[in-house]
Amino acid sequence: MNLQITDMAGARPEHSTVIVNFVAAIREQLLNSTCYVFSDNVQYRWHTKDGDEKTVIPDASINCRTKARKGNVFLDIPRFVMEVLSPSTEAYDRGEKKELYREQEIDEYWIVDWQRKKVEIYTLDYDGDGEPRYYLWETITEQNKEELKIVHFQNLRITFDQLFAEVDMDY
Repeated sequence: MNLQITDMAGARPEHSTVIVNFVAAIREQLLNSTCYVFSDNVQYRWHTKDGDEKTVIPDASINCRTKARKGNVFLDIPRFVMEVLSPSTEAYDRGEKKELYREQEIDEYWIVDWQRKKVEIYTLDYDGDGEPRYYLWETITEQNKEELKIVHFQNLRITFDQLFAEVDMDY
């Protein structure tokens, strides 16, 4: 088993605010459906193609496959994950974690930079060899904020202003 435990410093309040904003906006829209939105309190455990077992905790996820779980650990993949960047996690979120999400074939991956107020939306597709690959669908900033949408959940709505609400507050 390849379990990696990392002692991390607490996240900045702005980091947590983006996560709470996302979950609050989406939760209400998913009531009475088979899908659920989760904040960074659930784990996903999968086997990589090399046979290693990996456990990750996304900042937010939308999961429609919630039956396969043990306690707070899901054994199946969500359809959507979001990571909010921190200086200590940016390389991991853009590298190893993104690669694991791609390998597990998670449909959509958002990388949110709360300091720059920017959202990178990646969608999964397959190259000529049938390998899953993430493609940058759009980078959303203040200039094109009306284009923010969850690509694989067309009926869910969150605005740029909702996502970044209260991020500029002095804590």
